[in-house]
Parts: sequence; structure tokens; C-alpha cells
Amino acid sequence: MTPTRILPDLQCSLLCEEVRQEANGNFLLIGVINFIRVPQLPVVAFKLSIFNRWTAGLGKFSESVRLIAPDQTTVLRQGEVKFALQDAGFHATNVTLFGQVEFKVAGTYYIEVLVDDVMKLRYPVPVMLAPPQASGAKPPAVPGTPTPEV
Repeated sequence: MTPTRILPDLQCSLLCEEVRQEANGNFLLIGVINFIRVPQLPVVAFKLSIFNRWTAGLGKFSESVRLIAPDQTTVLRQGEVKFALQDAGFHATNVTLFGQVEFKVAGTYYIEVLVDDVMKLRYPVPVMLAPPQASGAKPPAVPGTPTPEV
């Protein structure tokens, strides 16, 4: 008996400032984000990109990506996309964009990645308040926002 549907594995999920695709099909991940350090709150990130790559599945699927607030219940942003894998040896890459994301408070935010309502991954994105240095050093940049020239 040949399977007609196999739920895929999430090979990776990365939060980035931007994702670009070259003419040859390869992806460039710009500014992979481990945490967000800002000089003041609230702050708005112009654009956040979530790069997800699926493999070892067979069939048609629905991916859902959510950005969850530190209270762990408030969904700040959600994106959904349908994709298919015709062979378990293939892969599918999805990029979800969240624009104008406002971070009102410091704390640990979460990215959740689901396929067909099955949670595959949940990872933290700490947002930290770090006031600028008094020595005249530039404050840390907010992902996705232009850096002011001094």
C-alpha cells in the first residue's frame, strides 16, 4: 500500500529582517534575529520575515505562522499559506511577512509554526529594553528599520 499523505517535517524556521531569492532559486537570509534589543518601548518593526522549510512529506498542506505576545495568548500577527509536496524527497520553502509589528512591552514573544493545525515548533523571541549609552554610541537598531546616520 502506497501512502497518499504524510505530514511533513519542519526542517528549519528562522526569524529574519529580510529574505531574498536569487535568480538561481537559492535564498538569502538577511539579519537572522536571535533577540530584539531596543532603546525604548513601544517600538515598531517595519518588517519581520519568517523562513520555513518543509521536507519528508507527501500531499497538500496548510501552514500557519503566529507571533504571540508575552502573555502567551494574544496573537499579534498570523499568516497562512497552502503548499504541496509531490514526493517525500522534495522540500517546500515558505516565507511569511509581518509588517509594522508593534512591540509594546519588553518580554518574551513567541513564533509558532503549525501544519494542518499541528504545532511543529514554538520558539522564543526576547524583546529587551536597553537604553542608549551616554558615551554617544549609536543605539541598537530595531530589525527592519532604517538606521539613522549621525
